[in-house]
Amino acid sequence: MGLCFGCFGADKRMSKEEERLASEEARAKAAEAAQKRQEQFEKSAAGRAARAQQQAMAKQSANPNKGEPVLKVW
Repeated sequence: MGLCFGCFGADKRMSKEEERLASEEARAKAAEAAQKRQEQFEKSAAGRAARAQQQAMAKQSANPNKGEPVLKVW
């Protein structure tokens, strides 16, 4: 009735390796799904509006007018 505890340890290590591989595969699938969602968003009307707003904000921040009034009184 002698049990080989070494065998149980090896099985546990294999399980950890399988877990690591499954986790890696799940991360890859999640990244791919996120990329697809991002592409769909960019093609949507909301995505185009968000991009336009970001471009407008970038253009405004590039404007050299640093809060000075547009019309100056002499």
